[in-house]
Amino acid sequence: MWEFSTEPEFQEKLDWMERFVREEVEPLDLLFPGGGDVYDTGNGAARAILGPLREQVKARGLWACHLGPELGGPGYGQLKLALMNEILGRSYWAPTVFGTAAPDTGNAEILAMFGTSEQKSRYLQPLLDGDIVSAFSMTEPHAGADPKEFTCRAWQDGDEWVIDGEKWFTSNARYAAFLIVMAVTSPDAPPHQRMSMFIVPTETPGIEIKRNVATMGERDDLDEGIHGYIRYREVRVPADAMLGGPGQGFAVAQARLGGGRVHHAMRTVGQCRRALDMMCERALSRRTQGELLADKQLVQAMIADSWIELEQYRLMVLHTAWVIDTQPHGAARTQIAMCKVAMARIYHNIVERALHLHGSLGATGELPLGRMWMHVPTLALADGPTEVHQVTVAKQVLRRYSPAEGLFPSEHIPPKLAAAREKYAHILKEYAQ
Repeated sequence: MWEFSTEPEFQEKLDWMERFVREEVEPLDLLFPGGGDVYDTGNGAARAILGPLREQVKARGLWACHLGPELGGPGYGQLKLALMNEILGRSYWAPTVFGTAAPDTGNAEILAMFGTSEQKSRYLQPLLDGDIVSAFSMTEPHAGADPKEFTCRAWQDGDEWVIDGEKWFTSNARYAAFLIVMAVTSPDAPPHQRMSMFIVPTETPGIEIKRNVATMGERDDLDEGIHGYIRYREVRVPADAMLGGPGQGFAVAQARLGGGRVHHAMRTVGQCRRALDMMCERALSRRTQGELLADKQLVQAMIADSWIELEQYRLMVLHTAWVIDTQPHGAARTQIAMCKVAMARIYHNIVERALHLHGSLGATGELPLGRMWMHVPTLALADGPTEVHQVTVAKQVLRRYSPAEGLFPSEHIPPKLAAAREKYAHILKEYAQ
């Protein structure tokens, strides 16, 4: 691992995390390939293994480190979290073991920011303790992640809200104790003020999981995935189930998604590092045509390109974390979008090279590379498609510039040359003689 921290105590924590994840947590990826969600299916063996691992993490003061001091966390800030998430990114189970699994992290943050005292007591504390899991029910079958196109609606009926409509890809729905649902409450308002957020216990009548959808390579013992396609059939919740105020749903969602995107980026660094480790080991182990793969220039180029791309991306992520820690809220918007755009590309490039160097073995289920490869498309879609964030970056960059004055670009050489000659005319005249 690249050492970055100048604090010996924190560096010791990172060193322990790296050993612990490699030796104790990564084996869970093999035993229970469904990921940390297997814990919530009632798998006794998974529970028996997970409990003691979590206790070790808590004893080291490394449980739920994304939380601020007001929620019982260390308040490390995003830069330290980035260094920690690089390690957690190596294993699908690590976030569950360390109390930082999505979507619970984002849901906990918005409950802390927007929840009432009663909501925090009922939902937030059990979530922080790892006693329950939750789900974020926002995207819709026809609209994806575009809230301007949402049709799932909620209206007041006496002292209750009634929610009706469909939601697509509600991750962890089948395990969740409660759902946070975005619904249109003011259809005639401006686009970003039409929606509100509601906390909905999963035992509420009218909630129908039409099916649990799996992404590529994500099946379990029940032969289904973890992403719920849900129909809300006039689901009734009390008036105080709203999270935040009426019309604040978009603001609540944005507060949640920003942190999630940068944490995804941090963990992708860890996944890329693992693929690069495998690539380099293979190059030094495999012989063909009378020499090691590591001696072939094309292989050396693949390793060099992977190292350079990962270093560039890692520094981008760390810089983004530093901006979040040191600048006013919202200042890192462009940087977060940049991390999101580059994330799937870097992951694609490094995993593809690692898989290729392993030949047919890399394409089998006997190495983790095949599963990594199947996550490439997901990374380009999670937390909003890459193209949406490209637009964000472009708009922010263009705001720094102005159109050219006149018919020609500001770097047009003829007028600039004329101005330069005029500026130094007295010297040019002297030396011309």
